[in-house]
Amino acid sequence: MTSPDPHGHETPTRPSDEAVLEAVATGLPAALSDLGRLVRIPGMAWPAFDQTQLERSAEAVASLAEDTGVFDEVRVLRAAVPGTDELGQPAVLATRAARNGRPTILLYAHHDVQPPGDDALWETPPFEPTVRDGRLYGRGAADDKAGIMAHIASVRAVSETLGDDLDLGIALFIEGEEEYGSRSFGQFLADNRDALRADAIVVADSGNWDSVTPGLTVSLRGNARFTLRVRTLEHASHSGMFGGAAPDAMLATIRLLSTLWNDDGSVAVDGLSAREAPTPEYGEQTLRDEAGFLPGTTPIGDGTILSRIWNKPSITVIGIDATSVAAASNTLLPEVAVVISARVAPGQSGEEAYAALERHLREHSPFGAELTFSDVDLGNGFLVDTSGWAVTMTREAMEDGYGVEPVDLGVGGSIPFIADLVREFPEAQILVTGVEDPHSRAHSPNESLHLDTFRHAVATEALLLARMNDRRL
Repeated sequence: MTSPDPHGHETPTRPSDEAVLEAVATGLPAALSDLGRLVRIPGMAWPAFDQTQLERSAEAVASLAEDTGVFDEVRVLRAAVPGTDELGQPAVLATRAARNGRPTILLYAHHDVQPPGDDALWETPPFEPTVRDGRLYGRGAADDKAGIMAHIASVRAVSETLGDDLDLGIALFIEGEEEYGSRSFGQFLADNRDALRADAIVVADSGNWDSVTPGLTVSLRGNARFTLRVRTLEHASHSGMFGGAAPDAMLATIRLLSTLWNDDGSVAVDGLSAREAPTPEYGEQTLRDEAGFLPGTTPIGDGTILSRIWNKPSITVIGIDATSVAAASNTLLPEVAVVISARVAPGQSGEEAYAALERHLREHSPFGAELTFSDVDLGNGFLVDTSGWAVTMTREAMEDGYGVEPVDLGVGGSIPFIADLVREFPEAQILVTGVEDPHSRAHSPNESLHLDTFRHAVATEALLLARMNDRRL
């Protein structure tokens, strides 16, 4: 259906918000059913896991995109991993060209998931989607297969309400290795630059203020992750014969790691910066509840709680190779390896942060311990320019989709590939959204999706697409 604009041109008549929201509500059961089918596919990008499952996952997403009837072309593609002879994991790229001077929007999510960890810690099997207490449980139910289905469901709803008047250009990019470091991401963008070029990019891989209040992510911390190997002896020795004189690697590692933090748990590394920015009110009890504190545990760091999470660096030891408790013997360990994961304040590069960490560790190495650094993985943070029309339109769609005014969020986690998007598409407005709430437990046992949050997220994106379809460039 069309009507003349002031210049006499035919333009689409925008459907009412009520029609869009009705289409969202009607399509929600099918979207959740499709989400359940995706959750059942254990697609993990680590080589130790069955890689055919990732191929299944990509094909399933491609089929969902094709079935919308919206896209001109749907492909499953791989890109080279720079510096290697490998190809990255399969990604889905679906495109439709903009018509009649309308903008193009790129919708991003990822279909790979984190490994489930110890199955015994799950109340229900990780790859068997289960609904209880208003939440859908399963690995990937929130991160990020719900992001995929938010895109698919919103495209379905807008296609149903607009029909032949859908002139908006849409590119759907569903990555297959985000949890594995997006190793081929930059090359994929370069290989498919023209197909991916857009005026606005929605990255559906973040969270919300809570289960009923939407959040638009406007800042992200960067990351610096690496393996540190500490050696003090050529070989293991009897702890009774030489203990007290010979420095074992565990002692050296403990002493060295302890220099990374002040007594209050804040970071004590010169050269790691913090960002000064106001934060919303967020009390200690909320932190305790959302992070799952034990009764006697106290918070760490200084400043407001959200400044510690959003705007300051943090350092976590996320892995260790040493003798297990079960195999312990009276032995001085010659070598210990740890994986250190640092989150970097927005505005500081991952390279600069890593240099500060390596310098600190070398300067504080106790007993002359030999240090080796390897498997370095760096990512830069991100600060959103909130002055653009797409940001304004997204905030308005969030308020109408959730019925609650959105909150501008900083996020303590990292999405390093956003720097690649900014480099390849500097003119695009980047909108970081998501379907998670603070109790989603992404990456943890019993990951879940709050079903009402999902419904509101789909409504928000459908409203955004319908309204963008009414905009001329």
